[in-house]
Amino acid sequence: MSEGESAWLDVAPWGITRGVAERLRATAEEVAREWSVPIGERLAAGRFSYVAFAGEDAVLKVVPVEDDEADHEADALALLAGDGAVRLLRHDRSRRAILIERARPGDDASGLSEDEASHVGTAAAKKFWRPAPRDRPFRWIGDHVPRWLDNAGDHYLVRQAKEIYATMQPGDSTLVHGDFHHHNLLSHGDGWVVIDPKPMVGEPEFDVPTFLWNPIGHMPTRDSVEHWIGAFADAGLDANLIRKWAIVRGTYQGLPLSRGLTAETSRQLRVVRALL
Repeated sequence: MSEGESAWLDVAPWGITRGVAERLRATAEEVAREWSVPIGERLAAGRFSYVAFAGEDAVLKVVPVEDDEADHEADALALLAGDGAVRLLRHDRSRRAILIERARPGDDASGLSEDEASHVGTAAAKKFWRPAPRDRPFRWIGDHVPRWLDNAGDHYLVRQAKEIYATMQPGDSTLVHGDFHHHNLLSHGDGWVVIDPKPMVGEPEFDVPTFLWNPIGHMPTRDSVEHWIGAFADAGLDANLIRKWAIVRGTYQGLPLSRGLTAETSRQLRVVRALL
């Protein structure tokens, strides 16, 4: 789940409205024709964009304009140049279309043990986190977090998260992924690469919380949360700062509660409550 994800009406099974899905499909087919690449069936894993295999070695992705956090996905992939992330092959900024290399074998990290995922996750993150100038073109997390907290509604956890955030001074010189977790980490050759960045500039600790409430189906506990915090702290991060970001991000991603979720079943809020 990304920061600004909203409850769009008439939602298709893959997470976006049917109207948006049809618009993205038409754009993908148009771009594929112009680039002379074959396009396969839409991949369900791309829940909030249009993603399809483009031949044997590439993937075509079209991102909806509604997902403004992905505005600079191509810029981040270009900066990384295949070092720790899938390689950007082609980009059409106006149509929000990118052609990227296909990770092979492409299994995500959700099938790994906690210890294996800890090793793979911290190593991949350290490759991704690199110096990047603010506003050239990446936006700063500090310009957006207050709004995301405001959008979380009037809840005692929001009030606590705002108090904690007021004590923080977010960095602005490191490229962060924005949605870093097991499902956005794929096996590729002898290593692992990240996909689907929602890139901004900030500080590495900002990226850890999404790992705490993933993979899908995992219900965080105090022990699992502390395990992950310890793993990233052992990799050189500030454990206390990770905890603060986990409370702040877990609050605005978990609230207001989506239909059918409670404070007990929301993975994000379970992390928050484990830390308070």
